[in-house]
Amino acid sequence: MPAIEIGRICVKNSGRLAGRKCVIVDIIDENFVLVTGPKDVTGVKRKRSNIKHLIPTPEKIDIRRGASDEEVKDALEKAGKLEFMKEKVAPIAP
Repeated sequence: MPAIEIGRICVKNSGRLAGRKCVIVDIIDENFVLVTGPKDVTGVKRKRSNIKHLIPTPEKIDIRRGASDEEVKDALEKAGKLEFMKEKVAPIAP
């Protein structure tokens, strides 16, 4: 299982969004990825994130590279993971 891939659901483990789930939308380089919640689902807006601040989960959805927030939300609904995304997780200290 590649840990950092497009569509992988992750948990933020640092910052004010720690404990919230997000989806990897694009891979910028070896250190940074573009993630989104989407904001109306988890509270995480589309932004660049360091991969050291993410904990990948085994969950994955099928989206294309650079998918919009609406496409991500539709993919989450199809996969039945909308409620899973809304649950907060206790952040794990690095």
